[in-house]
Amino acid sequence: MIDIIKNTLLYFSAFIPMYLLIQVRFIADIIFDNVVANAFTITVLCFMGLMIILGLIGLLWNIKWCREKSERVIIKQANNITDQHFLGYFSIFILFALGFDLSRVSMFGLFLCITLFIGIVYIQNKLFFINPFLNILGFNFYEIKYVKVGQTETRTTKIFYRGRLIVTNDPCNIKLKNEHFSFLEYCKEKRPD
Repeated sequence: MIDIIKNTLLYFSAFIPMYLLIQVRFIADIIFDNVVANAFTITVLCFMGLMIILGLIGLLWNIKWCREKSERVIIKQANNITDQHFLGYFSIFILFALGFDLSRVSMFGLFLCITLFIGIVYIQNKLFFINPFLNILGFNFYEIKYVKVGQTETRTTKIFYRGRLIVTNDPCNIKLKNEHFSFLEYCKEKRPD
C-alpha cells in the first residue's frame, strides 16, 4: 500500500509544471475578468495547489526520504535519453493548460478522468522515468549499463543524474528504486572547457 501511495505521488510530480501553468492561466483570467472568481474556480485553484504540494512530497519521498540504500557501481555505458520522453509530455501540458476551460465543471471532470487514465498507465507500467519536472530541475535521464563493485554481472537501468554523465572506471553511488527510477548520487562529470 505504501508503494502505491509513493508511486501515485511521484506521478503527480511529473505534472507539476502543468499544474503551475493552469494556476497562472486561472489567476490571469480572474485578474482580467475572463473568468468569474466563484467557489468552483477557487476550488480548482486550490486543487491545483494541492496537486503541486502532493507532487513535491512524492518527489522528496522518492528521492530524499527513500530507504533504498546506495550501491557502489561502475558504469560501463551511458546513453542520455532525456529527449525521447521529455517533449511528449509538453503536448499534454499545452492541451490541459491552454485548451481546456477548467472553469466549466464538465471540462474539469474530463481533466480528472484523463489524469486518472494516464496515471493508471503510468503507475502500472512503471513509467516513473517520464518526469519533465526533474528535467526542468536539471536532471538528465540516462539508460546505463553497470556492474556492481565486486561483481561481474552487467545490468541495465534507467537513472536520473544532475549534470552530464561520463563513463569512467571510477565507482559511483546509485540509489536503485527499480529499473525505471533510480538516482545516481555521485559520479565524475565532464566540465565545459
